[in-house]
Amino acid sequence: MKLSRDMPAESPRSRLLERGAAALSDEELLALLLHLGFGDSGSLMLARELLVCFSGLVGLARAGQPDLLAHPGMGPARYAKLAASTELARRQALQEMRANGDVLSSPGHTRRFLSYHLGTRPREVFTCLFMDSQHRVLRCEDLFFGTLDGAAVYPREVAVRALQYGSAAVIFAHNHPSGVAEPSAADRRITERLVGALALLDIRVLDHIIVGSGPAYSFAEQGLL
Repeated sequence: MKLSRDMPAESPRSRLLERGAAALSDEELLALLLHLGFGDSGSLMLARELLVCFSGLVGLARAGQPDLLAHPGMGPARYAKLAASTELARRQALQEMRANGDVLSSPGHTRRFLSYHLGTRPREVFTCLFMDSQHRVLRCEDLFFGTLDGAAVYPREVAVRALQYGSAAVIFAHNHPSGVAEPSAADRRITERLVGALALLDIRVLDHIIVGSGPAYSFAEQGLL
């Protein structure tokens, strides 16, 4: 194998080409994203610093643009590469979910998409997946945005959107930036209100998923719907 002269033989890129991406550490994979070309010998050190500064990959993914750009050595080019990689992963997960058709037959793809979509948000976001009568996704929309501790959710606005898109069913999802996916008392109350409001329109609520730092929490699986 002929290696490019811009990186040494034991660089993360050469290790990836020889052994596969799974063989690389978080630091090495991040360094590959941050690498800017010939003469760039500091990407591995920068990757190490970022992982320490933001407490790992999850903290790094949740960091806002101003905080990342303020880090020495980051710059717009490197920030753009990180943001693009995150968005590509989210879009791939969305395509997998849609390609499978009925979301109820692919809960893994649905949760994977929602984890990519919501797991890196620094503030709470309430998202709706609007579906047709075959449970195929018509639209994914972020409807409500909150502070670190919560988001105000209005059943009337959810109902208006569901009617606008001709939805027969919906899945709700929101994130807990704290990382704890257990539902709060407020989460349970708003879910009950949403189910009741949409039932009057003959629109079924299939699930409410909470995304944290670990496995997602499913209201349906826990018998709360």
